[in-house]
Amino acid sequence: MPRRERYCVYVIELSKDVLRESRFRKANPGYRTGKPCLYVGMTGLDPDVRFDKHKAGIQSNRFVQAYGLRLLPELYALYGKLDHDGACALEVELAIDFREAGYGVWQA
Repeated sequence: MPRRERYCVYVIELSKDVLRESRFRKANPGYRTGKPCLYVGMTGLDPDVRFDKHKAGIQSNRFVQAYGLRLLPELYALYGKLDHDGACALEVELAIDFREAGYGVWQA
């Protein structure tokens, strides 16, 4: 049976206030002041629906619930739908790439 391409990776901008959280800072030792803070995740839902669930506290990441500002489709829309393994791999790759570029990143 062929793998279904129904997952997508999404990126959420987090408020800079997330930098007050020691777990976030420890996960981002190379953070460069002034760069955005991001959350990178994957979902089988529409990213807008998933963002709303985060903000409502439904299967939410605590950093997104408290500090999530908006989706950044310009950073993920070009990848489209992927199978589960592809989405997992892309989520990790994007998080690594953003971190290496000096962004503050939390990855699910």
